[in-house]
Amino acid sequence: MPFSICGGVLCAGNIVYDILVRPVDSTKWGTTTWVESIEPHLGGNGANSSFALAKLGVPVRLAGMLGKDSFGDHLAGMLAGVGVDISYVTRGEQATATTVGLVHSDGARQFLHQPGCSREVFVDPIEFTPELVGEASHFHLANIFGIPGMRPMAAVNLKAAHAAGLTTSLDTGWDSRGEWMKLLAGCLPDVDLLFVNEDESRILSGSADATEAAKFFRSHGVKNVAVKLGGQGSHVFTAEGDVKAPAFRVPVVDTTGAGDCFAGAFLAGMFLGYTVAECARLANAVGALNIQRLGATGGLLPLHETLAWMETA
Repeated sequence: MPFSICGGVLCAGNIVYDILVRPVDSTKWGTTTWVESIEPHLGGNGANSSFALAKLGVPVRLAGMLGKDSFGDHLAGMLAGVGVDISYVTRGEQATATTVGLVHSDGARQFLHQPGCSREVFVDPIEFTPELVGEASHFHLANIFGIPGMRPMAAVNLKAAHAAGLTTSLDTGWDSRGEWMKLLAGCLPDVDLLFVNEDESRILSGSADATEAAKFFRSHGVKNVAVKLGGQGSHVFTAEGDVKAPAFRVPVVDTTGAGDCFAGAFLAGMFLGYTVAECARLANAVGALNIQRLGATGGLLPLHETLAWMETA
């Protein structure tokens, strides 16, 4: 393993109230479509990855923002209930960030997002004080593109995390503004582990081949790269070599949050002292469990149940 996580994880990212509608295979204005389910769920890259870490037994503190509303109260309860330390989740003046997700019968999604208080958070650099860091040895930045204030601050925050003695990871996320490497390039020299899915990897690197994409990211300063390949599993690149981990074959209900939970589970494996191959297999399993249920974290299980499922899957 290229580095270890010994004291837990400090995560920074968005927290979103998801309203998921399934199945929605087509839309037509002026009509009514009956669906099987309309459900509220925890969402947001920071919340999802933190939830996965806590569910797997890893000490995790989340820095982010919720609104002073019932949605915020509900999400705070969900996070705290699974063991996420939310003492650095503040309450903003605007509403809790909310997404309506239309979920196709094949698991694909279309999101309608209202940023709300996400516009208020991370507008200043994170101060990695002893009080904030606590016992954590690792900083995970969940999606630099999803929070307006984080976009110009991400590189500063990653550099500051390194200066505070933390190892770092970054999950890129999707850039709806299309700035991509313009923002990401300055972050990469301070990223010890980059998580990126196949579409993000192709757009950022210009190559659809995971090996070539990893070479591109490492040429820009990244130490290690984990490429999430959906139904094909994952491909992890380190200085010691690369590891391919096949996907678990499961029925797909909803792919929301699968990548966030992959990242959380991979970091959990590092905390547990797993090899790179074991981390990738655990992360693939957690992603596979999650996509069988509606919601970004609805399919997650505690570590012992996850390991038992892996033995039979």
